Amino acid sequence: MNPLGLLTRVSMTHHFVVLIDNPTYDLGTWYRVSGLQVKWQRCEYRVGDRGNQFWVLPGNTEYERIKLSRAACADSQVVQAWLASTSLNPVPHSGVIVLMDYGIPVVHWRLNEFFPVAWQIVDFDADAAKPAIETLELAHTGFLYDESLPAPNVPKR
Repeated sequence: MNPLGLLTRVSMTHHFVVLIDNPTYDLGTWYRVSGLQVKWQRCEYRVGDRGNQFWVLPGNTEYERIKLSRAACADSQVVQAWLASTSLNPVPHSGVIVLMDYGIPVVHWRLNEFFPVAWQIVDFDADAAKPAIETLELAHTGFLYDESLPAPNVPKR
């Protein structure tokens, strides 16, 4: 129960939809996303006349690369087209990763200036009876609404 006394539904049916602002290359549904994390560099400030006193402040943000994984599917062709287009004309895109639950958007992360840095598919083995998993790796400039991203449209009361 949450503080308001309402039940919060948490299920295990999550999947992720990745949409690029150019709808030609919407990357489809993925079952695993890793690397959605941010760190701040540690900045220390010491005062020369105060002995060992110092302050710690957050510095620049650092974002990890995002890895998307799924079983190869029809959307894999869209990814291949996007990779080919980006390889010929390396223009960063913006877009969104949306966590879905039973087809309902739960939370999203707006990415600014991302581009592919790696793609792979597992070795094909017909005897293994497992799906072929593709992995796409993205570099990006962030997902926080700080100076790198415009603030979301928030309705005024």
